[in-house]
Amino acid sequence: MMQEELGASRLERLHTLISAFAGKRVLVIGDMVADEYLIGRPTRIAREAPVLILELSEERTIPGGATNVAVNARALGAEVFLAGVVGDDAPGARLRQAIRDWGIHQEGLFTDPRRPTSTKTRILAGSPQVVRQHIVRLDRVDTSEVAEPCKSQIIAYIQRMLPSMDAVMVADYENGVISPDIIAACLPLARELGKIIVVDSHGSLFRFQGVTALTPNQPEAEATLGMMIHNEEELNEAGRRLLEGSQARGVLITRGSEGMSLFEVGREPLHLPIYRLNRHSSEVVDTNGAGDTVAATFTLALTAGATMAEAAFLSNVAAALVVRRLGCASNTPEELMDALHE
Repeated sequence: MMQEELGASRLERLHTLISAFAGKRVLVIGDMVADEYLIGRPTRIAREAPVLILELSEERTIPGGATNVAVNARALGAEVFLAGVVGDDAPGARLRQAIRDWGIHQEGLFTDPRRPTSTKTRILAGSPQVVRQHIVRLDRVDTSEVAEPCKSQIIAYIQRMLPSMDAVMVADYENGVISPDIIAACLPLARELGKIIVVDSHGSLFRFQGVTALTPNQPEAEATLGMMIHNEEELNEAGRRLLEGSQARGVLITRGSEGMSLFEVGREPLHLPIYRLNRHSSEVVDTNGAGDTVAATFTLALTAGATMAEAAFLSNVAAALVVRRLGCASNTPEELMDALHE
């Protein structure tokens, strides 16, 4: 399904799918991250070192990691529930407030006073009249496995909520939440209940057996397989091996400027180039969080009854929109529908 082939019946079908996102219940399990942005105006060079002095003009905390997956699903109309952990600290409090503002359920988001909230602080320089430049990022992350009692609380919450969910999304940033115990306690039950299970993991994809789909980017796929992908033949081989090794029904590999590729059991590979928007919005501003957008859109499309090819196509459109905005971004159903007409 190429962009130029979108006829009236296909557009109507895609619009119907997007409209059906509303009210779907999605459980997002994973590593919660506070994305902090400190934005300043360069004023002068410091006397004591050859570095810029920035006059701080703006501070904001944006949901990142698994919380960005949740925001993307919520923006598309889903009812979203979180399962994970934050620290008893200022970044955790700001992250909880940002989640609350989105109307996302956080009863399954537990506080561990011994563990800092995973925080990524980005420092940007510029003014409203010029393009803001990303200078440096500071990470404060504890990658150790989540300890008791939080781990048992997370497992109990997931098992209690699973029967009433339409889909489960695992957002694994390798920050300690997605442990073998949580995988073992939750994925078999989700499969038994017939839930759609989509996994977006930064590594070790074969830990997740029998899921509906994996949505790695190309470096994550390469790392799991121990191979480099240089051409379409190697890409197809990687997709086949990922399907076989995970026993997933589908694998959607995002490939940056080269688009994305869908591998589905019993079907030929589907390679989608980047979706072309109109020339006035074609500049890529920030790819941060685009993978989260893809995972959320793909999942909701499947809950709405889309084929995997349709879900991949909508995810491709969604990614083309969010990379044109600064920071982790999300789309509304209306924006997604409008983009289909470009």
